[in-house]
Amino acid sequence: MKKSIIKIASYFLLSGVILASCNSPEKKVENAQNEVVEANKDLDKANQEYMTDMENYRKETAERIAENDTTIADYKSRVAAQKKSLKADYLKKITALEKQNSDMKMRMENYKEEGKEKWEVFKTEYTHDMEAMTQAFRDLTVKNVKSAK
Repeated sequence: MKKSIIKIASYFLLSGVILASCNSPEKKVENAQNEVVEANKDLDKANQEYMTDMENYRKETAERIAENDTTIADYKSRVAAQKKSLKADYLKKITALEKQNSDMKMRMENYKEEGKEKWEVFKTEYTHDMEAMTQAFRDLTVKNVKSAK
């Protein structure tokens, strides 16, 4: 008799646990809605970070391009004092750098928002190209210093 009471009590306890763990359809819908709301918040946060990163990078590159414009103007004024034989070569190089700087500016202005992955690829390539242009400016400076001697 004692065993049958324990069995019956354990069945009721097990049944209670099973019923308590089951979610009603309303509860499932509510949980799913909460998950969607959280996912949307995370997505909004990620999009905001992406937009902030893009805006900051655009400002940084605009500053670098403006610095390049100033450097180009400085080089042009230096070239005016060079010998005629060197002047044409330097002007040609300066004009090429000026065009490259202008192209970089247009490339940044024409970039359309296409998603974070494409932005990261664009940003990497653009940074590489900016560094190459900076190196070209340095090389031109080194040549100017050598030719002045």
